[in-house]
Amino acid sequence: MSGKPTSFTRRRSMGAAFVALLAPAEVLVGCSGDSSTPEAADTVLRNGYVYTVDGSDSVQQAVAVRDGLIVHVGSNSSAAAYIGSNTQVVDLAGRMLMPGFVDAHMHPLAGGRALLQANLNYAPLTRAQMQTLIQGFLDSTADQEPDTWLEVVNWDRQSTQSLDTDPTKETLDALHTSRPILVRSSDFHTVLTNSRGLALAGITRDTPDPTGGSFDRDADGNPTGICEDAASWAVSAVIPPDTEADQLNQARAALAQMRKSGITSFMDAAAGDAQGAAFTALQKSGELTARAFFAIQIAPEDAAADPRAAVAAAATLANTYDQGEPQVTPGIRFRHLKLFGDGVVNAPADTGGLLTPYFTNAGTDAEPNWVPGTNTGADYFPPSVLNPLMAAIASSGFDPHVHATGERTVRQVLDAVANARTQVSSTTFRPVIAHNETVAVADYPRYAQLDVMASFAFQWAQQAGYSVGDTQYHLGEDRFQRMEPFGSVRNAGARVGFGSDWPIDPMDEFLALKCAVTRSGDPQNPNSAAYTNPAYTGPINSDPALSRADTLRAITMNSAWQLRMEENIGSIEVGKYADLIVLENNFMLASDEALGRNSVLLTMVGGTVVMGTGDYATLSATLSTSRARQIEQALSWGAYNPYACQCGMPHSTLPRQA
Repeated sequence: MSGKPTSFTRRRSMGAAFVALLAPAEVLVGCSGDSSTPEAADTVLRNGYVYTVDGSDSVQQAVAVRDGLIVHVGSNSSAAAYIGSNTQVVDLAGRMLMPGFVDAHMHPLAGGRALLQANLNYAPLTRAQMQTLIQGFLDSTADQEPDTWLEVVNWDRQSTQSLDTDPTKETLDALHTSRPILVRSSDFHTVLTNSRGLALAGITRDTPDPTGGSFDRDADGNPTGICEDAASWAVSAVIPPDTEADQLNQARAALAQMRKSGITSFMDAAAGDAQGAAFTALQKSGELTARAFFAIQIAPEDAAADPRAAVAAAATLANTYDQGEPQVTPGIRFRHLKLFGDGVVNAPADTGGLLTPYFTNAGTDAEPNWVPGTNTGADYFPPSVLNPLMAAIASSGFDPHVHATGERTVRQVLDAVANARTQVSSTTFRPVIAHNETVAVADYPRYAQLDVMASFAFQWAQQAGYSVGDTQYHLGEDRFQRMEPFGSVRNAGARVGFGSDWPIDPMDEFLALKCAVTRSGDPQNPNSAAYTNPAYTGPINSDPALSRADTLRAITMNSAWQLRMEENIGSIEVGKYADLIVLENNFMLASDEALGRNSVLLTMVGGTVVMGTGDYATLSATLSTSRARQIEQALSWGAYNPYACQCGMPHSTLPRQA
């Protein structure tokens, strides 16, 4: 149930893995036993370090592909039998070939949208720096005065709060504009708006806080412009919605980014009709270049009113778009339900549900005295709602995917799963808890006991403005030392998966994988906090890291299990879809320091090359429409976004999660 490799696999050294590369031709994977000459393959990739992620993490030399399926895995000499007159032979020149990345928690439409908007690029900014950049965005689109909303994305609120103080509506009101402005934090849990934005949204001192959110208020009770969680939606709701054409371009931009990153399957972790419509349209036009999975978001109020009706409504939406059993070519599947169990454990929000209160400073900035306060975070799905909802999901055929960052919320989800397994004894559902930033030690073994997968965004296990400093003090030292416990949860027998949570963070799968192995960032990677702050170069804490084998299994086979695709993808084995990537540097042999400085040279989905660069540039399949090519070129040039290059700052890193 845990998805563990064998003890032999765990003891394999890199030297032993390299010996497997040189294994004799008789040591093959997936041989049929048929001595007759096999049918020629469409493609043979040979002379490589083929890391299979099979049951023993074997390393081979060559792979043969026919009709989008893997038909042979073995040595160079054994693969030669699959080379015919029309076979495309790819010389890997010793490079690492592995299964395509399965990013099982992201928000692709929002990610593509961010690529095409005014973007603060996760940079650590003071209020004055924010004002300068946002004024630049306004000046570059002066023709949109006075009434068009300006949306600004990827604001690192935690860094601003740490470097300065939280901005307010007055920060935006001081800009030279009449336009309403919305600035969205990169964790998607907070927005900042100006006075005109509050007025258009009808938010005053008398506006009550919504369920699952709050309006920040000053000493007189007036809204400051900071809107948390569900309160942020009240502002977003008055912005004219994106058109269908906008959403298609956002989806195209997201897929282009995925191809470059080696992502061959993804799950949208908070989806609805807009996501289904956009990606289905691209699938029908031949532009879908990754396998697309969607988790339908269920609102707490709907679940509280009638959990079975909430699940039934999700089923109606799923039936509109789900394309049934998987095929070699990428398709659309709606098989998951998303619940936001709590908020975030990061300061200043402090909305992740904790067992004991967050700490508060009873002293001064110069002489702090951190003592337990009264806030224990949010319960968006309290047990009285969560337990019957989880039981309804367990009997529905859907799989639950629950956002939980705080230890109390994690425990409540585990309790709800235990209750559902008792009530629905025949259930085969596969629960996943996403994020798991703080977990009580007593709950580590419960993931394996209840067959619950723990999905992590590994890049959060680095020192950054969102993790050390205020968040560290608010959590308290004991909880901080257990923050991002993927190593402890894995060592307790759990199946550990991966989701980048893009665009909450920059899409950088290799930085995330590096953090899984070292629990530290990379001062040479612009997407790492250590790039802009040398103080952030060490490990976040002493919780165990993952082995390289476990790390790659998390982003391949284990995430494929989450999607119920482990029989089709996630490893290089005969009969599986040929979803393959070639890496510039060998992840299993590179130094720890270099793990986050890698790149993907070739991405293949269902036997079709959808991205190739360098030596493999000529292998790329032609994208099916001129519009798709235009989007991809525009993203490369930074020309499609009218706000591109306005920021001019390196990426810092990232705050927190959706």
